[in-house]
Amino acid sequence: MRRILPIFVLLCATAGYAQEDTRLVVPYERFVLHNGLNVILHEDHTTPTVSVNVYYHVGSGREKPGRTGFAHLFEHIMFEGSGHVPEGAFDNWLEAAGGNNNGSTNPDRTNYWEDIPSNALELALFLESDRMGYLLDAMSPEKVDGQRDVVKNERRQSYENRPYGMASLIIRQNMYPPEHSYHWPTIGSQEDLSAASYEDVVEFFSTYYSPSNASLSIAGDIDIAEARALVEKWFADVPAGPPVPPADATVAFLTEEKRLVHEDRVSLPRLYMSWHSPAYYTPGDAELDVLGDVLAGGKTSRLYQRLVYELQIAQNVSAYQGSGELGSSFAIVATARAGHDLDELEQVIQEEIDRIKAEPPSAREVQRVLNQLEASRLDGLERIGGFGGKADRLNAFYIYTGNPDYFNEDLARYMALDPADIQAAAQTWLRDDGRVVLSVVPEGQTELASEATKPKTD
Repeated sequence: MRRILPIFVLLCATAGYAQEDTRLVVPYERFVLHNGLNVILHEDHTTPTVSVNVYYHVGSGREKPGRTGFAHLFEHIMFEGSGHVPEGAFDNWLEAAGGNNNGSTNPDRTNYWEDIPSNALELALFLESDRMGYLLDAMSPEKVDGQRDVVKNERRQSYENRPYGMASLIIRQNMYPPEHSYHWPTIGSQEDLSAASYEDVVEFFSTYYSPSNASLSIAGDIDIAEARALVEKWFADVPAGPPVPPADATVAFLTEEKRLVHEDRVSLPRLYMSWHSPAYYTPGDAELDVLGDVLAGGKTSRLYQRLVYELQIAQNVSAYQGSGELGSSFAIVATARAGHDLDELEQVIQEEIDRIKAEPPSAREVQRVLNQLEASRLDGLERIGGFGGKADRLNAFYIYTGNPDYFNEDLARYMALDPADIQAAAQTWLRDDGRVVLSVVPEGQTELASEATKPKTD
């Protein structure tokens, strides 16, 4: 347990302080209940609101081949009532109190949050503790089947029936071997969702959705002592749960270039280029974040200038580091304009990749990205709730680094970069012989795919 002096953001504003003394500090108190629940409390009286945020250290990366989609399925089931909360009451009670809530799942974690008036804190804690400790009391095969159908329909809407929707699934299947936990999407497969028994679902919940595998963050208009007492009141009786086995940290890699073509119900061809890259918060992760913006972050970026503005052969282009706990992927995505094919786009993209490998970006390019990133980080600190607010960041930092107050260190890993670091990251990770290149083309128009000599379709 620790208390930090009540300083939210220390920004040295006097001329006597050097720039390197500028610090970001989010004061918090952390303690752990006897059942293993990690608790983080942050006091901020800017507005009479509170955000309650729960992270379970489980996502699709904890699933098994043949039994996928469970973590996302529980994102839905957790809103369907628990031992002392009737079905439908979770949302109704929060809305009646003036609050709102949501949740999300990715390969590494599942989170839930409630943004509420400060006088409704106990209601949010009761609701979260009840589904943590007593969800199985209200769960039934019928409820699971109902949400299973909802998730299967969501997969159809988000992937199978959406333009370009299958691209991310195809890329995952070719980036990672079948046994790797990033091989399948968070939403799972139709076959696995259909095959899962009620007992399979119960076992997954009993293994991963326990206090010892969770972190509770409360930020906002609270009194620390009172908030702690309420947490102990509502969560202390929840059983700890079994020890959670560590995730398989096998590093995925490619030793060849894979070229794929997928025909879809789309009007314009789109090119996807993907590489394996360093895991979240490890060396190279921040460098590739910055590289993505140098290449395609905004209208002054290299690829936007050449593809969209000068040559006018692309509708849009993006580049980004998709960070993950067990490994990341760096991607460049570009959509061709009508009358152009993906060969044209790939040639320009490859030229810019080769150029940055041969010569580092300018200091001005890197500084532009760092300025925007710093402004974004500071902007996020103005919010306590929702995705990316202080309650969410405290939990995320704790789950991924073990330190809730990682704000300063997170920013520092970017601000220490120079152009040579960005060049080195491109040289190390953007290998021509270790990537997936996917062409998504309109049905019957495979001639628009990248390269004249193309492999078999996916």
